[in-house]
Amino acid sequence: MGKKKEKYHNKYEYWFAGISCIPGRKKISLRSLFSCAEEIYQKSENGVHSAACLTEKERESLDRSRNISETELEGTWKYCVEHGIHLVLWEDLEYPKRLRKIYNPPYGLYYLGKLPEETEPAIAVVGARSCSVYGRKTAESIGFSLAEQGIAVISGMAAGIDGASHQGALQAQGTTYGVLGCGVDFCYPARHRELYETLVQQGGIISEYPPKTQPLPAFFPQRNRLISGLSDGVIVVEAKERSGSLITADFALEQGREVYAVPGRVGDLLSQGTNRLIQQGAGIFLSSEDFQKEMNFFADSVEPSVKKPKLSLEKSERLVYSCLDFTPKSLDEIMEETAFSFLEVVENLESLREKGCILEMYKNRYIRQ
Repeated sequence: MGKKKEKYHNKYEYWFAGISCIPGRKKISLRSLFSCAEEIYQKSENGVHSAACLTEKERESLDRSRNISETELEGTWKYCVEHGIHLVLWEDLEYPKRLRKIYNPPYGLYYLGKLPEETEPAIAVVGARSCSVYGRKTAESIGFSLAEQGIAVISGMAAGIDGASHQGALQAQGTTYGVLGCGVDFCYPARHRELYETLVQQGGIISEYPPKTQPLPAFFPQRNRLISGLSDGVIVVEAKERSGSLITADFALEQGREVYAVPGRVGDLLSQGTNRLIQQGAGIFLSSEDFQKEMNFFADSVEPSVKKPKLSLEKSERLVYSCLDFTPKSLDEIMEETAFSFLEVVENLESLREKGCILEMYKNRYIRQ
């Protein structure tokens, strides 16, 4: 049998996905107004501008991109094909479902290797670049134990905690994915070349930035929303009071993901961020076994939504309880799912909390006990 032919989008899709300065949500909206990306490239300037709610800066960026020659577009497309750089677009079935639900999803994702499987649980492990030996060993151990249980490890391939979590997952022969703040054809940091090449074989390298995009400081905070967005939860191992890892945690909370932190010694700079997260309500990571139980990974075949609590509940309490799982839900979400009034929801939640069935993880956000 011949080798399976790789599927690639055409040069116009690679061009449109790579336009800078236009947020993903606006690209998705703009692309939906045209039959194909080529039409956006070929259409008159006024025809494109009138169809999209773009700022002046975004229009200028689009216009500059539309002045790129067909020859250059062809060259970029061929470069991607020759280097095995794939592109998945918002409208593709392969586009990660987890990312569809975040506030500003990327219109396209470039990747080497593969994308995370929708059916496999995924956890992000992040932390300080200049980590301690303890932090490095802890991150490696977490990556190993998660991967050993069939959980994909997501991180940013950075020095320190990120790289250690990837290494742990690889040692367990698991799958792990690096999300970059540059093009997927850049190995950053350069000293992680061996890790980079192994990730392509045992997972993937992912970025919303087009090939040949160099790593710039401004790209990494936005990259962090994809690390959390591709995951079911985030574990922060070591972090200073102000760090990129805490940005990832903030994105995770906005996206409704679980956040856990490894506690550290009081007074240590690398413990300030993680201890502060715990003080603010993050879960305390003590062991992978406890973490997986709390996240409800690999539960039995009975769906969490129909599992019965140990205590006898009233009909209304059971209905509210059935709406909850291990992802915090707001009062509005519970009201929408139960069709109860605000007062009815509050009364039932209070009763369930008194019976030890639920927890208020954050202000007015509830999970099962």
